[in-house]
Amino acid sequence: MGWLVTFGILFLLAVLPLGVRVNYDDHGPLVKVIIGPIKFTVYPLPKKEKKKKPEKKQETKEEKQEETLPKPPQPPKQEKPKEKKQGGSLTDFIPFVKLIFRFLGDFRRKLRLDDLYLRLILASSDPCDLAVNYGKTWAAVGNLLPALEKWFVIKKRDVEVECDFTASETLVIARIDVTITLGRLLSLIAVYAVRALKEYLNFRNKRKGGAAK
Repeated sequence: MGWLVTFGILFLLAVLPLGVRVNYDDHGPLVKVIIGPIKFTVYPLPKKEKKKKPEKKQETKEEKQEETLPKPPQPPKQEKPKEKKQGGSLTDFIPFVKLIFRFLGDFRRKLRLDDLYLRLILASSDPCDLAVNYGKTWAAVGNLLPALEKWFVIKKRDVEVECDFTASETLVIARIDVTITLGRLLSLIAVYAVRALKEYLNFRNKRKGGAAK
């Protein structure tokens, strides 16, 4: 029975979603961290109350006299010459760059957009200009969504373009939830940790004069 409980806990941890929620509206940007069902704000941070500064003590005559006395000159500090750093080999550096880009590509494919909410409220007093801007905006949105769907798995989306003849400027309301499960994240880290170790061993072997594998 104990192994079933252990398996259940490991399974729940593996499917635990981790991510961020970014929200923007008239109150400004809001960023929350998502850990399963728990969400807590990381920006903006709550304002801390300012502590009252302690009152300054009145200086005595002796302390004032000590402050007015000239201080003895101090010898100038000798700055140590800075060592000029030498660059490493570009050939040895490129495999690590390729590994980073492969990691970012795989990481991006494992991310999921759980909620994509976007409201664009176009403002103009001229109906003709508003109609033209409305068509251009929907065309831009139509090009953006397929690109996002190519990059991410979008679970839920709600995108609309609205018009407001009374508004003084174009407004936007946006919210996006980006998550990745803990199991996917750990498996991705494990795979690329092994690959990074292999590249490092090849690099070290090359530095020692051996043949790279």
